[in-house]
Amino acid sequence: QVHLVESGGGLVQPGGSLRLSCAASGSIVNITTMAWDRQAPGKQRELVGTITSDGTTTYGNSVKGRFTISRDNAKNTMYLQMNSLKPEDTAVYFCNAGKVIAGFRVVDSWGQGTQVTVSS
Repeated sequence: QVHLVESGGGLVQPGGSLRLSCAASGSIVNITTMAWDRQAPGKQRELVGTITSDGTTTYGNSVKGRFTISRDNAKNTMYLQMNSLKPEDTAVYFCNAGKVIAGFRVVDSWGQGTQVTVSS
């Protein structure tokens, strides 16, 4: 189990960009599935997207085409590049690490979250 720390959040204007980082305390080479989730005030936590150990990504419909997830195994870090940000992207963003069992995502580690606010 690794310890995860997010960074890179902040305030950005609509249409702007941010890149979030998720640094792991140990090697992520063998972590099969890493992901970003987000939670807006008063709403349920929402999956932003996932990335597998071979670099395959999936995205939620609300961010598809605007957000990109990547991982650098040499740096034990996962990234979330967010472009064309909208006010509805405002949320606390969490990274996590785990695996998929029988089609269900099983999370072993969560980060503490980083706030992203999109506002003019």
